[in-house]
Amino acid sequence: MSAAKSLLIELGTEELPPKALDELSAAFARGICDGLAKRGIEAALDKAKAYCSPRRLAVHVPRVAAMQPEQSVERRGPAVNAALDAEGKPGKALLGFAQSCGVTVEQLEKLETDKGAWFVFRAVKPGQSLASLLPEIVDEALKGLPIPRPMRWADHDYAFVRPVHWLVMLHGADIVDGEVLGQASGRKSRGHRFMHPQPVHVADADGWLDATRSARVLADPAERRARVRDEVARVAKETGGVPRLDESLLDEIANLTEWPVAIACSFERGFLAVPQEALVTTMETNQKFVPVFDAGGKLTGHFIGIANIESKQPAEIRKGYERVIRPRFADAKFFWDEDLKTPLASYQEQLKHVTYQQALGSLWDKSVRVAELARIVANRVGVDAGAATRAASLGKCDLLTRMVGEFPELQGVMGRYYASHDGEAAEVAAALDSGYQPRFARDGIASDKLGQVLAVAERLDTLAGIFAVGMKPSGNKDPFALRRAALGLARTLIEGGLELNLPGVFVEALELLPEAALVAGVKPGKDGKPPAVDIGQRRAALVTELVDFVLDRLRGYYAEQGCPAEAYEAVLAVRPDTLPDFDRRLHAVVEFGHLPEAASLAAANKRVANILRKQAEEGGEPVPAHDVDPAHFEGDAERSLAAALEAAGKETSEALRRGDYTSVLKRLAQLQAPVDAFFEQVLVNAEDPAVRRNRLALLERLKAAFGAVADIALLRG
Repeated sequence: MSAAKSLLIELGTEELPPKALDELSAAFARGICDGLAKRGIEAALDKAKAYCSPRRLAVHVPRVAAMQPEQSVERRGPAVNAALDAEGKPGKALLGFAQSCGVTVEQLEKLETDKGAWFVFRAVKPGQSLASLLPEIVDEALKGLPIPRPMRWADHDYAFVRPVHWLVMLHGADIVDGEVLGQASGRKSRGHRFMHPQPVHVADADGWLDATRSARVLADPAERRARVRDEVARVAKETGGVPRLDESLLDEIANLTEWPVAIACSFERGFLAVPQEALVTTMETNQKFVPVFDAGGKLTGHFIGIANIESKQPAEIRKGYERVIRPRFADAKFFWDEDLKTPLASYQEQLKHVTYQQALGSLWDKSVRVAELARIVANRVGVDAGAATRAASLGKCDLLTRMVGEFPELQGVMGRYYASHDGEAAEVAAALDSGYQPRFARDGIASDKLGQVLAVAERLDTLAGIFAVGMKPSGNKDPFALRRAALGLARTLIEGGLELNLPGVFVEALELLPEAALVAGVKPGKDGKPPAVDIGQRRAALVTELVDFVLDRLRGYYAEQGCPAEAYEAVLAVRPDTLPDFDRRLHAVVEFGHLPEAASLAAANKRVANILRKQAEEGGEPVPAHDVDPAHFEGDAERSLAAALEAAGKETSEALRRGDYTSVLKRLAQLQAPVDAFFEQVLVNAEDPAVRRNRLALLERLKAAFGAVADIALLRG
């Protein structure tokens, strides 16, 4: 091997976990590229591509050199002043160092540093071949894969996510000899387990993908996903409906099959009496089938299965899929029919016997707290408080039904169906479902106001309660999904336009908790005994923690919207009481940042902040902004700035009251000229104390004008 050629590494295994396959594949490719880069082997790493299928992980890297370049070696030995004796002869340490390097003392060089001189050995050695380094690179890449529980097989000492059965390592057309996880490398890959069980000859690295494809394996995951989509669309025409294939289901199906083939199937129409969410859940989650809907979004009696084989008897596969789905649908129908025999509200008594959390009581205790919070919130946002308390009191009841016991992801959804069946008000029934929104990252908030109230109340109680008992998230651990709850709370308040004082509603949520819960979260003293707890101080500390926790979730929320981090920090510094107000301020600051005056005014605000901070650090008394006295002005720049601030204050007062912060900042941007003139012509630290105090008061007024919206000093000047 001499010239740069494509490199192909394929590790064949038993079926890999479908949900982990994409991550394993990306990590394997990253490990191979990192290993090549670390050893200085030239390659087109930016063109490297990861491949995978249920039975293989593979990496293709173009233009990989056959050899490392020459390697420079430098070893530092003992310090010169310690290595030589009084007569300048080498001591034992220096002699031993030279011997370990395979040279004489005279062949060593000296390295001068600011800490002294050192003996060093420098040499250039030939680079190693790719063939000699590749097994080690592959081994390192495999050890770096995210495998929480590796398994062992046969009587081997090594372990991997699944047993390994073959290894292909080719540099161009040449086999790279080596052994990985007990498998010697070669050029024999394997095709589809059933349609091409015999070994697949791979002529060279660039021909591997076509070779596997001809053996009925689509090793490119993007190609496999595209085929799944095409196959589903093809057979959907037979059903006359619209298939629903979301990305997560598509990924899982693609990672379960090497040659996907769609099969149109059907089920008895009698099952359509069951809420379609239950049928869809069992199809998608349990069987990986694709449900088919009509044009109005209603489930039809058809579904699509994806086989991992191009069968000569597709009717038999269809029968098998239909035979598998029937008992699951029959179970769902049984749960539905049985649950309808019991009114939803009758489960309230049973909630008293289900523990939510030891210090926080039962699910019924939680329901009572949420109902009271829902009443408080509803009254403040103009929603029927009676409907809110009724919805909250029913909110946990469906957890005890048979259907939700079997399909926990349907909580709320089934509550809506059961409440509607029982004759509850339509808005109450709808809120039982929408109150769970947003359920996942890109889900919308509840579209109805009652659902928004329920979503807010539920999350307030959850956050307050779990923080109180000392079980807040730490690191990667978040067993109560509090980060998701906090983001859901924030999104509902912002996107729903609910002007609730965030610290205030957390105070009310904490006041509803039993005192035992507030005490439970306090760590015992060194003697192991619980310390005395001031409940008022404990609540105040928790409010600060909770508000900070929610506001911190907004950092990522706004980053996803493209808002600069410094704009978020500028608004965070003034800590608005309501999140819709936070949102208005942030978007105003972002718009202000695009103005030509923004950089200069941000720099001026930084300068003001530094001057005032230095004044405070030197023991000076705070100077109120209203202490500006025109009698102490000595120049036109001071008078102009004072007049400009006075005018801006009058012209923005109404916009501030309305929360029109964009208009406020646009008007304040007109202060650039007088502010620049002030700093060019005025010495703030005047010798006359009265003049100095007056100028500091003027700067306080300038700071307060912008600070009414955000801390503009935190923007980039």
